[in-house]
Amino acid sequence: MPTLYYAADADHSLIASRKVAVIGYGSQGHAHALNLRDSGIDVRVGLRAGSASRGKAESAGLRVLSPAEAAAEADLVMMLSPDTSQAKLYAEEIAPNLRQGDALFFAHGFNIRFETITAPEGVDVAMVAPKGPGHLVRRTYTEGGGVPALIAVEADASGKAMALALAYADAIGATRAGVLQTTFTEETETDLFGEQVVLCGGLTALVTAGYETLVAAGYQPESAYFECLHELKLIVDLMYEQGISGMRFSISDTAEYGDLTRGPRIINDQVRAEMRRVLDEIQDGSFAREWIAENDAGRPRFSALREAGAAHPVEQVGAQLRAMMPFIAGGRERLEEVSGG
Repeated sequence: MPTLYYAADADHSLIASRKVAVIGYGSQGHAHALNLRDSGIDVRVGLRAGSASRGKAESAGLRVLSPAEAAAEADLVMMLSPDTSQAKLYAEEIAPNLRQGDALFFAHGFNIRFETITAPEGVDVAMVAPKGPGHLVRRTYTEGGGVPALIAVEADASGKAMALALAYADAIGATRAGVLQTTFTEETETDLFGEQVVLCGGLTALVTAGYETLVAAGYQPESAYFECLHELKLIVDLMYEQGISGMRFSISDTAEYGDLTRGPRIINDQVRAEMRRVLDEIQDGSFAREWIAENDAGRPRFSALREAGAAHPVEQVGAQLRAMMPFIAGGRERLEEVSGG
């Protein structure tokens, strides 16, 4: 079994003696900055002029500086701006202000793994990656709990980078739930694979295809929506709480038999082979290069695909049905409160 670290394993003095700059104030940025502050850490937020998040950070009582000013003032810089903007932001405003003995932290390994950011000699490079969205990182902290996190060290110039990462994880509440050591490569590749094949790409494609199949066969769109999307939360919650076997114990025997016999026909050898190709594209950098090029070009394909997805009938039917179920609106409202960059 891998080792999990908890609060008793962290040396709070290592982070308490640092001046921390949180670069970005979106989902993760707001949670890190507020949790650090409430843990007694000297924190400031780095945002570019005109950022829509400036007012939110200031109204929360945080000091807001430019990214360059924040990096110059701090000796630990946590990069929480979007992956595709980090390299340019780092080169222009962070790198010129890093000094020997500083620490450069990330919550996702993308830019280190694909070498769009390279830290100078004498700077610790580490990762603290909570395994949950920012609003959950913040809420659980205020409730006295925490969200599990991954930590990794890419460069240990000080000899204490691992201990410093653990102390940072402790200050945002992660050690209350448990912290697992990994590497930048493992975190990046598994995270991208999970997003593309299961959690986002695979799931949305499966839901959409199921909905289309039922509607094409003559069933009501509303029935198709309930069966292929709405009830998904029940199954995911059961799996989250009890694992796959626990979920199967909780459903009917009819549902379980269909699961066991028909599921492998949907996720067959052809699908598994395509999963492997997707993983290959992640590992060899093809996906990273494609995504960076897409951003450099102004995101034309991304925008077109996003618009097409939003216009799909399953979204239109779902919006109408969700409007009739106000009890499920709370999560979206919470996300909208913390959105920003």
